[in-house]
Amino acid sequence: MTGLGVISPIGIGVDAFWKAALEGRSGISALTEVEGFPVERFRSRVGGRIRDFTPSEHLDPGLADRLDRHAQFALVAAQQAIRDAELRMEREPTHRVGVVVGAGMGAMTMGERELTKLYESQRPDRVHPNFIPTITLNSASGLVALAHGARGPNLTVSTACSSSAHALGLSLGFLRGGQADAMIVIGTEASITPLSLGGFTSLRALSTSFNDTPERASRPFDRARDGFVMGEGAAALILETWPHARKRKARMYAEVAGYAATSEAYHMVMPQEDGRESARTMELALDDAGLAPSRVDYINAHATATPVGDPVEIRAIRRVLKRRANHVLVNATKSLLGHTLGAAGAIGAVTCILSLTTGQVHPTLNYDDPDPECVLPGISRQAQGRPLRVALLNAFGFGSNNASLVLKAL
Repeated sequence: MTGLGVISPIGIGVDAFWKAALEGRSGISALTEVEGFPVERFRSRVGGRIRDFTPSEHLDPGLADRLDRHAQFALVAAQQAIRDAELRMEREPTHRVGVVVGAGMGAMTMGERELTKLYESQRPDRVHPNFIPTITLNSASGLVALAHGARGPNLTVSTACSSSAHALGLSLGFLRGGQADAMIVIGTEASITPLSLGGFTSLRALSTSFNDTPERASRPFDRARDGFVMGEGAAALILETWPHARKRKARMYAEVAGYAATSEAYHMVMPQEDGRESARTMELALDDAGLAPSRVDYINAHATATPVGDPVEIRAIRRVLKRRANHVLVNATKSLLGHTLGAAGAIGAVTCILSLTTGQVHPTLNYDDPDPECVLPGISRQAQGRPLRVALLNAFGFGSNNASLVLKAL
């Protein structure tokens, strides 16, 4: 890992994001409207919105106006990461640089707007001429490749909440397999839209009890949790082979040491309650990294704040780490941002890297009354600090799929 970029509800840019995260600042706020739709019609009226993002400040205004919000996030996060890595594309064999994007929902903003206009006007000839290339799920990966001339592998992964964790794992495979020297990996999502918000609410997946106190709504592992809070944002990471990074004297943050992908083949929405399959994913990732569970110092948990999901993950952690589970630090980034869906894995990876490099772990907000089924000594409402060598990242998605990544300090 040689470059990082973040667009989040608590800050744009890595420094702003990390400062706010360590301070325990919440990015959850009351929704005043959702794409012009009266917010009073929704049972869940809170979200992790990015309020200070002006696309034209970061992108060519003519281009920005033609893009869906999730693609705008992806392009800006990629710019940040490439700049941070000091990756000079004009000096690279461009066929050796690839792009993989993780996006769970894709261009929902543009899609819903155009569909509404079509049904209201009954004029199919007025559909936006850029509609199709904008809403295809691989639009962001194509746009990033075009912007930077990256002619290597170009893919989009869409596995719901684990999308960008899998994007990182696939990118690791391209590097290990010799198909690329560097990969631009992005997780991006901007799906706080009427249809998505209504759909997740109907699924009874969202928090509805804290509309008047939004900063309290996202509460992983807490007894009063009642569902996740929708968030939006993006993170980008530059992955390189060790020889390539060393040759160009790049600053190296951390190593992606292991990855695993599994399917529970259990339920489209609910995890298997004994945590057995989630645990197997973590074990496989550690095996891939060649590390014993006793080496894990820190876990960035999936922890969405759903009543069923959180205790399953804790059971899985205890199954894998056994006694070590009482000594690792654990936190939930979604307590700060809400659930950024397809972007969550990439944002979690950035968080892991910053924890490994600084020795600091951000607090888990709203962990006020710990659920007895979710208690681990390493979960804290306060920022924690200690030397960290190995981090484990979990990302579990709808469709019964799991991803885990192992990251190592250098």
